[in-house]
Amino acid sequence: MAERTQTINIQDNRIVVGLLRAGDEQCFDALFRRYYKPLCTYAARLVTRARAEEVVQDTLMWVWENRTALLPEMSLKSLLFTIVKNKSLNSVSTASFRSRVIRQLAERYEKEFDDPDFYFENELIQRLTEALEKMPPEFRETFRMHRLEGMTHKEIAAALGVSPQTVNYRIGQTVRLLRRELKEYWPLVALLLWTDFS
Repeated sequence: MAERTQTINIQDNRIVVGLLRAGDEQCFDALFRRYYKPLCTYAARLVTRARAEEVVQDTLMWVWENRTALLPEMSLKSLLFTIVKNKSLNSVSTASFRSRVIRQLAERYEKEFDDPDFYFENELIQRLTEALEKMPPEFRETFRMHRLEGMTHKEIAAALGVSPQTVNYRIGQTVRLLRRELKEYWPLVALLLWTDFS
């Protein structure tokens, strides 16, 4: 195959569908790279991170295997997120406590969670970074150690030479500020920062 001189505009649904229907592997690779992480984040609200990755890989491979059935007027983004949602829900045991809690969360924030654009991280990361930069340096450091490095309050207190109560206060204040600054993203921020998908 001759090397393409232009990059694929993955936002142009008709072009992407046309290329996929023609068996264009470069187009599929671009589609995969564009949607993989957002779809995994979306699925991980319902299933474990490992299962989310399996669901997304299965979904993307299904699209490739069934590419000739795709229609130019069909939104690939909507199709991908719908398939991932259904596959994720089908793989969750309805009897488990975790499943009931997740389903209630999903129903409560359905509008936000079901908007595919919610899962493209650039804007969210930028807003989170901006919110954290408004905090005193010691609050940022405490938050980083706790949420990003997984250290306990006691470990952070020992590392910073402060009391566990001080650590608790800093984390509490950080959460309050983040909730205020990121209110429109809060369900996803909370899910990403406070849920263990291992």
